[in-house]
Amino acid sequence: MPDANSNFWIVKLTTPMFWILFGTFLILLVIMTLILRNRSETAKKVVICVICFSALIGFFFYKYFLSIDTEYDQITKMKGGFNWWGELPLHLCNINLILIPISVLTKKRGLMSFCFFVGSLGALMAIFMPGIGFDGYSILLPRMIGFFGTHYIIAIMALAIVTFGLYRPRFRDLPVTVLTILLVTLAVHGINMLFRVTGLYPDSNYFFTINPEGNPVLEMFYKWIPYPFLYQLPCIGILLVYVCFIMLGFTIFGKSSKRR
Repeated sequence: MPDANSNFWIVKLTTPMFWILFGTFLILLVIMTLILRNRSETAKKVVICVICFSALIGFFFYKYFLSIDTEYDQITKMKGGFNWWGELPLHLCNINLILIPISVLTKKRGLMSFCFFVGSLGALMAIFMPGIGFDGYSILLPRMIGFFGTHYIIAIMALAIVTFGLYRPRFRDLPVTVLTILLVTLAVHGINMLFRVTGLYPDSNYFFTINPEGNPVLEMFYKWIPYPFLYQLPCIGILLVYVCFIMLGFTIFGKSSKRR
């Protein structure tokens, strides 16, 4: 067994542990999909809701351990260290723990499209480009377990909306999805401004609407458009590419299935 302090446990894009976790995520999604393949729609919805609700509870335990993590507090010292007002479930990924159950229970196509495309893309981007304090550290640290555990659960549940057969994406859903993310982002930007103006959390930056915080992709967009909120508009282009990639996969899979 590798030593707990060895490099084996380090999670970084270039380390084996990163890809072990990513492979485990794909296997879990496939296994859950196969197990629930012949189950009722209600059973599938219950599984999604229970997992998301449990993850939401776990999210606050994760944040508690983050609050007593002295190393994390030092790492984030430049932006004020740990602050509960800055750790609410208001980031793009976290809100999907709430929206995914609502989307499958209400069967609103626009909301399911948002959760499937935006929820999965946001979680995967966080996994591949983790924030300060979560890149290059041991997966055995509570904050790393919480961060990657939460984002992988969100990614699995967002994709499960489709793999479980509860929603089949259509290109016609895209305008509503784009409008939804713009409105949600604008609302969260308003919360950021409120927290900053009132002094509740002067560094509030949910959805990264104020500044990129070191995210390489957002840093590039900020150089193009050096204005809060507006600099994120090119992200719609990333979403469109992701949607086209997913839809192409569905088209190819659909054709191959018909041939069989």
